[in-house]
Amino acid sequence: MTSETQPHSDVQPHPETQPSKGTIRVLQLYPREMNIYGDWGNALVLKQRIKWHGYTPELLEYNVGDEFPDDVDIIVGGGGQDSGQLVIQDDLQARASQLKQLADEGAPMLVICGLYQLFGKFFKTSTGPVIPGIGILDVETHGTDERLIGNVTMKSAEFGDILGYENHSGQTTLGPGVEPLGTVTKGAGNNSKDGHEGARYNNVVASYLHGSLLPKNPAIADFLIRTAAERKFGTFVPGTPDDGYARLAREHAARRPR
Repeated sequence: MTSETQPHSDVQPHPETQPSKGTIRVLQLYPREMNIYGDWGNALVLKQRIKWHGYTPELLEYNVGDEFPDDVDIIVGGGGQDSGQLVIQDDLQARASQLKQLADEGAPMLVICGLYQLFGKFFKTSTGPVIPGIGILDVETHGTDERLIGNVTMKSAEFGDILGYENHSGQTTLGPGVEPLGTVTKGAGNNSKDGHEGARYNNVVASYLHGSLLPKNPAIADFLIRTAAERKFGTFVPGTPDDGYARLAREHAARRPR
């Protein structure tokens, strides 16, 4: 073998051929009912980026009536119609204390649209019935006849520019126990009045933004992964994710009109 054909000693194997740094378990809440706008894509992004960071992902689902799994590291949940929220409300209430304990202990969570509303105090529908929330977030939501729909950009001190797409008639108001995820520069956000979008409590990230959110906002995905790794292993050793497509998606989304 000539020197030209010999492998270089400094060439590193592909990250997925390296020994795993450990397993990170991602649980998606109610994907049967709460996945109306493709929010399952958030779980898929986490799965791939966990691999890129050198860890082993384990993707789990929890639906109504299932046994809640032990040792969950990241929880994600999506949006659904009012009918879907009614289907899950009793089961969610039965899991409230467990989810509250995880949130208070610092477990990273991402809840979108419908589950954002139900992680709050309540959602009063536009027709009158009130769907109780589980009170993890100090927010309340009122259904209206005004639909907030279109592309959104916002500024976040924590995550930089966040881009996504909103489609909701429930309008959410934040209480003093939470901070907004960001300040809207294009779009409506939580409601048609205050210019805020989403909510932050401990390591919970809540937002109305679909799209899915994480493919265009890898900083949020990496926050969830880093937090999970630090809680479980005591440290986070980042890998080298491929953000090329995310950058292209962000550039395209930023150019789109409202």
